[in-house]
This record gives sequence, structure tokens and C-alpha cells, in this order.
Amino acid sequence: MATIVLLGKLADLADAPSIALPLPRSAGLDWEGLKAALPTPLAEALDDPRVRVAVNGALLPDKMKLQANAGDEIALLPPVSGG
Repeated sequence: MATIVLLGKLADLADAPSIALPLPRSAGLDWEGLKAALPTPLAEALDDPRVRVAVNGALLPDKMKLQANAGDEIALLPPVSGG
């Protein structure tokens, strides 16, 4: 299992602040695999280039290079707005 932490509007789309996601035993989780495992509205929101990803507290410079394993925490951070 990996824990997907959702912040802001991403949590609203999922109706939850986090999701426990089972992972295949033989392989970790990459970006496309993550998107495929999530509900469609949430997966589509991740296509926004401003969405950032952190694994175990470390922000990834390129979300397409996501490689997560069982026990990892993946945080999905929406673009920040405000003023």
C-alpha cells in the first residue's frame, strides 16, 4: 500500500484527504500507474502542469519521474491561488 495525500481542490475531487492505494507486489508505482488507479476526475486534474508531487516529504522536480513503493506517502499538491 501507498498513501496518497490530497490537498486543496484535489481532496475535494476525491471527497477525501487521503487514499490508501494497493500496489503491485512486483513493481512500484509510476506516474501513469498512479493516474490510472485514481478516480477519473482526480486523474484528469493531475494533468495540470502546476500540480506538484512529493514522495515521503521530498518534492519531485518532475512528477513524470515518480517512482513509489509500498509504504511510501505520495502528496499531490494543487496550484496555489490567493492574494
